[in-house]
Amino acid sequence: MPEGKLSPMEKEFSGKVAIVTGAGIGIGFEICRALSAGGASVVLNDLDASVAADAARRIDSEGKSTIATPGDASDPGFIDSLVEETVGRFGRLDIAIANAGITTYGSFLGYTVEKFQKLVALNLQGSFFLAQGAAKRMREQNTGGKILFMSSVTGHQSHPCLVPYGMTKAALRMLAKGLVGELSQFGINVNAISPGAVLTERTVGDDPNFEESWGQATPVGRPASVADVANAALFLVSEKARHITGQTLLVDGGWTSTSYVPDLQIPD
Repeated sequence: MPEGKLSPMEKEFSGKVAIVTGAGIGIGFEICRALSAGGASVVLNDLDASVAADAARRIDSEGKSTIATPGDASDPGFIDSLVEETVGRFGRLDIAIANAGITTYGSFLGYTVEKFQKLVALNLQGSFFLAQGAAKRMREQNTGGKILFMSSVTGHQSHPCLVPYGMTKAALRMLAKGLVGELSQFGINVNAISPGAVLTERTVGDDPNFEESWGQATPVGRPASVADVANAALFLVSEKARHITGQTLLVDGGWTSTSYVPDLQIPD
């Protein structure tokens, strides 16, 4: 069979094992669902044990198999145990997606040390050490692998009340680029995605007018769905993207080309 072609019965991610953090709802959940549908064994992480368990059950109800592993993805100790548990159960790790993150709003002049430390711990520390733990395992396996970070358009363009958040997301773009020099020799691809406005439970909860306001602000006329972002993620962790590394893919409906910000209801 030609290189890169699948047999008629084979799924794209058959035999692959993936970790996705922060995946109880929203983008992370949809990535897990899509990976499972593609044949992967998926370890679904969320801070909330009941949310993680419910998410895994929802995917299992579609005839897939997903393992819920609750825990704090900002804690390097938990990340180590997450990787060990995954390898202990499945014998390998092929894909690591650092999706866990928080969005905290606030003016630069009034931003507190406590908010800053919490933001950096999850968005940067958690992502960094998941990538490190996954890369060590992938190197040992000598089979290569895929690492994906979740950045944001706020890491490319200025956005009111999101300067610290945007700083962390810009750092993830640089982390993806910086790791190319260290991990390519092991066959590990590292990339990032920068979503724009995405319609999720959280964004609608923060702003009931989110869909309408961001539909007007986004050149294509609507915010992204979680499937729009998940489709991009699956491409970057698939063999179709084996010659792509160190890149950040914008999934923003053209927003960074215009950067119009609507009137927002900024949560506390």
